[in-house]
Amino acid sequence: MDSSDDSALDALGVLGDPVRRGLYRQVTGTPGEVGRDAAAEAAGISRSLAAFHLDKLVAAGLLEVSFRRLSGRSGPGAGRPSKMYRRAAGEHTVSVPPRSYDSAGRLLAEVVEQAGLDAALQAAARAEGESEGDASNGGTDPVEALRARGYEPFRDGAGLRLNNCPFHALADQFPALICGMNLARIQGLLAGLPDAQGWSAAMDPLPHGCCVALEAPEALEAPEPSKNTIR
Repeated sequence: MDSSDDSALDALGVLGDPVRRGLYRQVTGTPGEVGRDAAAEAAGISRSLAAFHLDKLVAAGLLEVSFRRLSGRSGPGAGRPSKMYRRAAGEHTVSVPPRSYDSAGRLLAEVVEQAGLDAALQAAARAEGESEGDASNGGTDPVEALRARGYEPFRDGAGLRLNNCPFHALADQFPALICGMNLARIQGLLAGLPDAQGWSAAMDPLPHGCCVALEAPEALEAPEPSKNTIR
């Protein structure tokens, strides 16, 4: 293994502590940033212990830090800015023995894009998603199905947003191709899940996270017009 593998192993080794692992999941599974108080409360530990483990995750390159005043005030008397945590931009992967699936993925994506095979890729992704939904034995709802596939879903009104893109590196290089594939895969998954009937998925990119948004059936049903509505 080279030094990059050693760095990845060191970073991932930090997650061996169960408290630290829980804090990492809390921060990365929450849209936006998380403060020490909120992280400590979610983990059921003291603020000082949460701060210790959160800073260990920062030192390992797994989390990033920013500072802001939670009160929204500024100037004298506004108090000190709070330390906020979010997922670090970098990725840490390691394979034993070494493998290079990312290189193969980039080459395949480049060939598909140059050959104009977007529609064929989307059809294959939709079929794969539907077969994954069919294999769930009817017991998996959309939230759990998406969480199991690394999307980190969170509620947004009556629908869902996805805090993580499992294909982030490829989506950065081939956005139209990979985001189209991703949408088709999610649409197929919803079609195959018995508990997801009536759900809808559409492209609606966020600054961070996945480019797909989902709507629950109740959000899709237009309300009946009132008899007193003025037309």
